Amino acid sequence: MSYSRFAIYYIPAEGPLADFGAAWLGWDVVRGCAARQPDLPGLRDITMTPRKYGFHGTLKPPFRLAKTQTVEGLEKAVSDLAVSLRPAICDRLDLMTIGRFLALTPMGDTHSLGQVAEACVTDLDAFRDPPPEAELARRRAAGLSARQDALLTRWGYPYVMEEFRFHLTLSGRLPEDTISRWTQAVRHSLPDLPAPFVVDQIALCGERADGHFEMLHRYTLAG
Repeated sequence: MSYSRFAIYYIPAEGPLADFGAAWLGWDVVRGCAARQPDLPGLRDITMTPRKYGFHGTLKPPFRLAKTQTVEGLEKAVSDLAVSLRPAICDRLDLMTIGRFLALTPMGDTHSLGQVAEACVTDLDAFRDPPPEAELARRRAAGLSARQDALLTRWGYPYVMEEFRFHLTLSGRLPEDTISRWTQAVRHSLPDLPAPFVVDQIALCGERADGHFEMLHRYTLAG
């Protein structure tokens, strides 16, 4: 299968958290197929935006493969990078509101997690084709700080390096008067969250012709 874009994600290992995320969003990024969502009125609507990406934490945002590179070369580079990186350990995961969307975010010291993400952004940058001007204009229209604009210009995405905030998205932007209700619905559905929260693998994912992402391979961090 050919892919229009690639990304480096953290995808929870097989287990209750991964099962919850696939079912909640309605897409299993590991198996590359739809997942049955809970029977909650409105759930399909509020998860429409993040559904195609699957349940994940972004480490290197989606990018088009440079014309001088190959998928095989990218796979080897990700494998080599994983061998050099140490697992990142945070205190735990918790449910938070970021802006007006819900996400699971790490608590405690996230410095080591930021280091993993930074390495994914910088060490794999040779495989990234620069984004088209229309994409840059769309991101700038959202209102970026000077630093975010500089990061967008250099790395193709404004929320990397010190602007990076790891999260596993659970909804699109919610009307303010529904945030409390959906927060309660998520908490009622969540399994026990990991404590500590350990990122000990990275996953190479590709965007299919239907716009959904699926996992190509998972690599263990062994540094």
